[in-house]
Amino acid sequence: MSSFPTRYWHRLEDGRIQCDVCPRACKLKEGQQGLCFVRACEGEQIVLTTYGRSSGFCIDPIEKKPLNHFLPGTPVLSFGTAGCNLACKFCQNWDMSKSREIDILADAASPELIARRARELGCRSVAFTYNDPVIFLEYADDTAIACHEQGIKTVAVTAGYISPGGPREQFFSHIDAANVDLKAFTEDFYHKLTGGHLQPVLDTLIYLKQETDVWVELTTLLIPGENDSEKEITEMTQWVVEHLGPDVPMHFTAFHPDWKMQDKPPTPLQTLIQARETAMNNGVHYAYIGNVHDWKGDSTWCPGCGELLIQRDWYELGAWNLGPDGRCKNCNTRCAGVFEAKPGTWGSRRMPVHMAGQ
Repeated sequence: MSSFPTRYWHRLEDGRIQCDVCPRACKLKEGQQGLCFVRACEGEQIVLTTYGRSSGFCIDPIEKKPLNHFLPGTPVLSFGTAGCNLACKFCQNWDMSKSREIDILADAASPELIARRARELGCRSVAFTYNDPVIFLEYADDTAIACHEQGIKTVAVTAGYISPGGPREQFFSHIDAANVDLKAFTEDFYHKLTGGHLQPVLDTLIYLKQETDVWVELTTLLIPGENDSEKEITEMTQWVVEHLGPDVPMHFTAFHPDWKMQDKPPTPLQTLIQARETAMNNGVHYAYIGNVHDWKGDSTWCPGCGELLIQRDWYELGAWNLGPDGRCKNCNTRCAGVFEAKPGTWGSRRMPVHMAGQ
């Protein structure tokens, strides 16, 4: 497997090379890998060792990212690689994000092939997901450029843990929509349970809203006893409304015991319902609950008149009460998001796609 040269690094006085893609700033000697596992020091530079290699491709409903306000009902071609620049003890995709085995990267695909296949398969967008695309920045960026040349939109599912300046600007410069994982609202949680820090994520969110046209939605996995208190949800949602605005959708999703946190119970439904109510009481216009079956909590309601705008039952769309201009048919309030005259019809299907040999 060839190594792909990267831009964001510099040489230290002690001879080590520092990777500058994310706030972790790994300092590496020749032959060492960063915590993310996929960026390594080779030939006195930082290289990406997984360019053009994926852990698999699959067509998903866009709502699974989750994105509820970006081309609803349409299919998205999703893929990831291996590794991650955070070390979340509750990781729900640990088989990929924590992988140290290149063998899982069985599906080779160039950026141009991904874009072409997305178009041939009728996908409206391509998502960089499953593990955090920040760590395969160059592969994601080249793929995003190729997608735009084919008229395909791009989606990043990320924790937003990326360095300001060049890395952040390049990563998001060809992204149309992002679901950013705001894992909690305390530095203690980030330090103890992710091995990272909160402020860089908040900085990324402010950057996205103030300096880009990327459509942004947020996801918070509520873990019993860790980040689900009324106080924390209140502070988080108030910060979102103040700094990002009331139209940024927030998804509160249910935790299930996984990876290194199998001693925690699943998130009670009532916790999710309460978090959604708290968000809306604090001015969030669109709040959702996920990973549980509750169509009311997963549907979009008009912030103007309270009428049902988009009904969702898991990933299946039902009633659609948006006009062709994205406005409520009842009161004409505009629903924030990226909508077309009609919703897609992909439904809840999940379809694996094999790239090899294409």
